[in-house]
Amino acid sequence: MSDSPSGSGSSNASPRFRTQLKDGSDSLCGVKQAVVVLNRLPDYQLSGLRPPTPPQFYSEGESDSSSDSEMQWKPDGDSSDSDLPTSNNKRENGKLGKVCKCEATKPATSQVNKNAYDDTRDTRPDLPEQEVSVDMFVLAKKKTRRWQRGKILGLITREDGRVKYKIGFDEKGKSLVSGHHMAFDTTPMLEQLYVGARVVISSQDPNLYRPGILAELPSRKNRLRFLVFLDDHKPFYLGLPSLHLVCRPLDDSLDDLPDGPHKMFMKKYLKDWPYPHLTHYTVGDELKAELNGVQQRCDVETVDSSLIEVVFREGQQKEWLHRGSVRLEHMQRYINVKGAEEKSD
Repeated sequence: MSDSPSGSGSSNASPRFRTQLKDGSDSLCGVKQAVVVLNRLPDYQLSGLRPPTPPQFYSEGESDSSSDSEMQWKPDGDSSDSDLPTSNNKRENGKLGKVCKCEATKPATSQVNKNAYDDTRDTRPDLPEQEVSVDMFVLAKKKTRRWQRGKILGLITREDGRVKYKIGFDEKGKSLVSGHHMAFDTTPMLEQLYVGARVVISSQDPNLYRPGILAELPSRKNRLRFLVFLDDHKPFYLGLPSLHLVCRPLDDSLDDLPDGPHKMFMKKYLKDWPYPHLTHYTVGDELKAELNGVQQRCDVETVDSSLIEVVFREGQQKEWLHRGSVRLEHMQRYINVKGAEEKSD
């Protein structure tokens, strides 16, 4: 017999048809029921379907507020190039009266999908080392906190095995530098970057670059931008094209920083990461911050993720500050209290 519902003598029917019996009653016994079975995929299969990286990053010029954080700066004097050893090993590593608090939230982690993008990673990835060769264009240290573009003219290997690079700068001059005082002239890949990485960033002057430490990777909280602390403590939110990785970084990037408050701040920041201590402010709050060595009153004009833009009342000077900066009076109080507690213990 045919299974088609159009067959007049068929005893089989779809769910929309009935078979009429001789006594006039309806029979549903022959009705076929369609059954759909849904199975939930395991978590490890779901995580494997997620994209490994966030969307394409854009330059700071396309961000609403990052362009305002650019500041003019003056060149510094000459400094000698150090011979600290390098290694390929991974680095193990408002109203007045408001108190500091940790605002970071615990990120969701997956122990199965190890290739998933992690915006909290703080160790150097185990990737092949990029080649550095003669005639290659790099960004090299010329003076303190001043790096410029140049070409590698030659390599000199010392008796102890350390390598020096002879640089001929585009704007005249030559210099002999170590691998940790050179940066690649190309844009790095996202998987090469991590919190604590030694980087060099472009400035408003196209012939000048400044060194710093990478402090945040792109996330939804910072609108997919990178946070960098320059060696003079100034913070900047940047896009990927503004970053350049140092060629042969030291085991500990902080060894490149001069001793002082900024180095102490960065040491604590990286130790506390991914939960650095941040003060909480809203637009219009009054606070005190250090300017020219003196605590001065200022007002919060803008809040942008981990940064605030303040206007100092005397002189109306504007500056971007990190919400955990040691320049903030509230953070200095917090650090003093924590220091006293640690001593008492």
